[in-house]
Amino acid sequence: MAATVRIHRPVVGYALEEPGTFLGSGFFIAPNWVLTCAHVACGGEGGEVAVVYETAPGRGTSTAPGRVVATLPDHTGMTDHTGMTDHTGMIDRTEWAERRTAAVSSGNWPTPDLALVQLTEPVDDHECVYVSERPAAYYGEGRVLYAGWTENEGRLQVIDGTLTVQGTIGGWSSDVQMRLGDNDLPYGVSGGPVIDPVRGEVIGVLKARSDHRPGGTSTGIEQLRTLRVPAAAVPAEHSDLYQAVFHAHDRYHRDRQRHPASRRQTWTDVQARLGARPGRTLTPDERIQLLGRLAELPPPESTRGLLDILDALPDLQAPTPLPAPRGWRDGLGALYESASDDGALELVLDYAMLAMSAPRPFVVPSTPDAEKALWVWVWQAAQRLSARYRSGLAEQRVERLRQRDEADVPDLVLGPSGKPGGRKQHRRQQRRTAVDARARARAVGSAGRPSALLELVRRGWEPDRCDWSVSVAAPGGEAVRLHEAERTPLADLSAHVAGPLAEAFRQCDEPGRPALLQVALPHALLGLAVDTWQLPTDAEQLGALRPVVVRCADRDRLSDEAFDASYDPTARFGLFESEDEEGEEDEDVDASDGDLDDLDDLDVERRARWRWLHAHRAKAEVLDCDDGLRKPVPTVEQLRALSHGTVPVLCRYGDLRYEDDAEALARIVLGGYGVALWRRRRGRPDVVCGEFHRGTIDEIAEPASAHHLPEAVHDLRMRLRAGRTESFWADGVALLYDDPHQPLPGTGDLLEAP
Repeated sequence: MAATVRIHRPVVGYALEEPGTFLGSGFFIAPNWVLTCAHVACGGEGGEVAVVYETAPGRGTSTAPGRVVATLPDHTGMTDHTGMTDHTGMIDRTEWAERRTAAVSSGNWPTPDLALVQLTEPVDDHECVYVSERPAAYYGEGRVLYAGWTENEGRLQVIDGTLTVQGTIGGWSSDVQMRLGDNDLPYGVSGGPVIDPVRGEVIGVLKARSDHRPGGTSTGIEQLRTLRVPAAAVPAEHSDLYQAVFHAHDRYHRDRQRHPASRRQTWTDVQARLGARPGRTLTPDERIQLLGRLAELPPPESTRGLLDILDALPDLQAPTPLPAPRGWRDGLGALYESASDDGALELVLDYAMLAMSAPRPFVVPSTPDAEKALWVWVWQAAQRLSARYRSGLAEQRVERLRQRDEADVPDLVLGPSGKPGGRKQHRRQQRRTAVDARARARAVGSAGRPSALLELVRRGWEPDRCDWSVSVAAPGGEAVRLHEAERTPLADLSAHVAGPLAEAFRQCDEPGRPALLQVALPHALLGLAVDTWQLPTDAEQLGALRPVVVRCADRDRLSDEAFDASYDPTARFGLFESEDEEGEEDEDVDASDGDLDDLDDLDVERRARWRWLHAHRAKAEVLDCDDGLRKPVPTVEQLRALSHGTVPVLCRYGDLRYEDDAEALARIVLGGYGVALWRRRRGRPDVVCGEFHRGTIDEIAEPASAHHLPEAVHDLRMRLRAGRTESFWADGVALLYDDPHQPLPGTGDLLEAP
């Protein structure tokens, strides 16, 4: 395979033919881009490597210098927030040496163990592999091919062979590896391609060989979807590393296939001979022409935007693959498993039409031509379908052109001189329109958009451990679970949830609008400082990167206890007076059918409070502190008597108080409040309260409604991390934001003993 390369330490001359400088294998995934294993690429010095490749079989080798641009797992400091290299283009040599030493000493490298190498001196005489747009998880059995370089009798030579798929290792998407067997993998093939021989496409990267049996493991190509996503809207294709590489890949294969003077066999030619039918309907040539045209468009605005497009397809039945689709080619691959024989082409064409008119993160001069070229492909492919369907496509095309013209023409008819403004003014107006649309969307609070949901259940018999799950929650309350685990130590929780949370964020984030993280906790853990977590891929605290709120996961059980006649509320919470002066039971706490009515009344009250807060300005009420003096948190009945516009605030959380912290928060929850704020002050008993009181009163009252309180608290945390001294009072602030109209998954389910 001419696209398979070998990776060396950066030396010159004949040393590149000596095995002593050889690090491993790789392959060209796009022009001037090499994909390999991180443990191979990190063997270079300071991220610099030498790439040795064949221009064609039997024509000898050439060498080009390369630089490691990104690794998975990502290492902070290696890339900036756009996913590209740091601005100097240099990577700390000490860091590389430490990483390499740690990997060698441990005998392994963290999954997914991938690296992208960019040639620093571009060349145009190499081949590129064809990479599948389908996740490797779909390949559950059968045989695969592999290729790589190895040392044989003192010489470096290309080697290939076959392996059998024997299942997977790992339970989470970034940890899943394909188990391969029935053949020995020699030293040096790590980083080489794994190929599906039935469809003629690369599906993975060889990661490791087994010490105890023939074979080894490979990582699916789709793990590249987890490359760092730029936080802001990208101004150009190259600003997003993932999109830049795969758009270049698809355009390369499209251009190779339609090159009029080339006699060299292409990957598409091989796929045609194999009889591959992508999505049960496209020929290999049709697929590569479609992917090439999609790659001429600007990429989707976000993974969330692409998922919305897929959700809009009426005949798409398959669940979202993990990692979720990120580019146009990924969305096309997601259609394959859902397409039925009689509707497969319609599904593909409907998807292409939505991509043609999707919101753009940027527009370039060639975008209108790219949209027109995609339409030409759609129309040609639709000739196989009914006249009625073709007529519907034509109507869609006309309607979308009309909508675009109506959006653009008013400001474009006349230029400064009173004449038509031309293409530059068109592009300027399109950018303004996109910015205005994003500004209008930003007016919707983060709680009104898809969010990440982390749920914790404390194990009563193991209080230092918990069960947890990560889901993507829709604004209507529906949640799609991505991952769950049991018996995780609370002290190590942030490391365990990092991967699933990163996937949830990618599915929810939009450019410049990080999604909300909801953390559902039992009332005794509501003080868990999730907003201070520093996930492995981020140096900043989580609360400074996105809005983070907490929800009470056991509110219903607290309510049951509080209104159950067999339960003495004063024994635990001191919520009501249960005895009169003569020691007799208070009639107000006696069992009666009215207790159920109280439950219903409390639920109605909670919803009424929530609606009021989200229609009017809120008012902060500090409950446990009066000019620096501690005071008891009001009883539940007293809290229920406060106005609906009240947001309870706790100043003394973590300090000595009349009740413990869990009890104070339980009273607020039982009082019918879905919004509350407190600051953690453990170990800081002498902190002055005045600024906190003034700050919370002003910050909570500033937004027009409680819709924007998660963003207001996020803004406080960002100002605090930026060193803004006027925000020092907000250190340790936490926000309860628990929408009664969006119950947590499983709320209200009846449980029966097995």
